[in-house]
Amino acid sequence: MNDLDERYMRMALRLARRGAGRTSPNPLVGAVLIRAGRVVATGYHRLAGDDHAEIIALKRGGSAARGSTLYINLEPCNHQGRTPPCTLSLIHAGIRRVVAGMVDPNPLVAGRGVRRLRRAGIEVDVGLLGDECRRLNEAFVKSITRRLPFVVLKLAASLDGKIATFTGDSRWITDEGARLYVHRLRNQVDAVLVGIGTVLADDPQLTCRVPGGRNPLRIVLDRRLRIPLSARVLREAEPEKTIVVTGPRAPRGKIRLVQSLGARVWELPVTQGGISLAALLKKLGRMGLLSVMIEGGADTAGRALREKVVDKILFFYAPKILGAEGRDMIGTLGIRRVSRCTRIRDVEVKRLGRDFLVSGYLK
Repeated sequence: MNDLDERYMRMALRLARRGAGRTSPNPLVGAVLIRAGRVVATGYHRLAGDDHAEIIALKRGGSAARGSTLYINLEPCNHQGRTPPCTLSLIHAGIRRVVAGMVDPNPLVAGRGVRRLRRAGIEVDVGLLGDECRRLNEAFVKSITRRLPFVVLKLAASLDGKIATFTGDSRWITDEGARLYVHRLRNQVDAVLVGIGTVLADDPQLTCRVPGGRNPLRIVLDRRLRIPLSARVLREAEPEKTIVVTGPRAPRGKIRLVQSLGARVWELPVTQGGISLAALLKKLGRMGLLSVMIEGGADTAGRALREKVVDKILFFYAPKILGAEGRDMIGTLGIRRVSRCTRIRDVEVKRLGRDFLVSGYLK
């Protein structure tokens, strides 16, 4: 493989990202058809149940696709799902070569697509920009292999790690650029999650406010069902997208009132410290959700870290100092020695206007 191969794979990755937030429980996939150094056609997976990326490219390319090379970030499928096997379409179209970024971790595929193409006489190369391809579909990989959604912990704080002043004022710690970035994230994830403390303190909408965006599921952890019936998360459009997760002792009458507003109420087990996040994530995984972004507050962030359910952090820092009396960004973790700390790997730092985004992985 050469520089041109890499160029076209990057094109496929850019196309794949266009489907972010729309394809669950399917992966993000982009496809590029090249023949004689010319782009014949492109495609990307838009919605679950719709044509796969390579099929869209084949349809657009028509007869010109014969003898071309397909660049795709994920191995073509070889099984009957909502759509027929893509490998058969590639063989019938007369594709000469396939360059795939990674093998599909789905046990129904897992190299079978590659083998079928090779048996048909198609040259297949796998692994180009493999790390980037896996990173793009990290949520899909976790979902298909562990049946759990990928969990992102997002927090915004001052440089000294405070999310609000001692009075509870938190608007706005970060600037508009960082807040816009968060709305773009909401457009991509399947669900956002907060604790009842955040609802009581900030009354957030938890919606996506970017042109053409779509709202994720809104999940509120509320063990005693203290959520006010006037809370904005209960009054938004698409009320069925709000899920209030409570404990078995929640008042029956209050449950009915919340449900009457169109929201869903789930009763889940309560462990020491609150609702079991493990039980919640299993339920969301069974629904086919690929990603959940935890947005606060400190107690919820601390519990998520204690229960070791977080896969990735996104910490936004503003160049401001609020002092010791400010409210901490993360609740207690019970760490007695530095050697037992929660470690972050693959750390990256990005500038967003005057703010900074620190990202990294826990697993």
